[in-house]
Amino acid sequence: MARVFVYGTLKKGQPNYKHMINTAKGLAKFQGRGRTVEKYPLVIAGKYNIPYMLNIPGTGHHVAGEIYSVDDQMLQFLDEFEGCPDMYQRTLMRIEVVEWEGKGSAEGVLECFVYSTATYPPEWVGLPYYDSYDSSGKHGLSYVLRESR
Repeated sequence: MARVFVYGTLKKGQPNYKHMINTAKGLAKFQGRGRTVEKYPLVIAGKYNIPYMLNIPGTGHHVAGEIYSVDDQMLQFLDEFEGCPDMYQRTLMRIEVVEWEGKGSAEGVLECFVYSTATYPPEWVGLPYYDSYDSSGKHGLSYVLRESR
């Protein structure tokens, strides 16, 4: 099992969470909530209002999200879903545990895979930075589901 940190549309209550609980795509077990140890810019960009964590450590906010344990099948699905390695790149990042529900105690910092991007248009650096993502947040930039594009 691998640990994955999700900060966008795959979180509980968000438009793509259904994929995380679809066992036909593999297994994903919610472990807890966390936030990035380093600061990163989290932006909402493009005509479909997609959340992107720009791989610029030290800039932006400590980004909040959820930690999951996933099997190889789910990890492969997530790579395809996230357009890895073209749109997003899957890299290990240090995640500070905020709240833990998984077996055993986990305090402090975990290494988790995160889908962030180093391949983005330069103007995205000038977009507003968020510390957490909600598709129906005050920003008014609702995510457009793939089936609606």
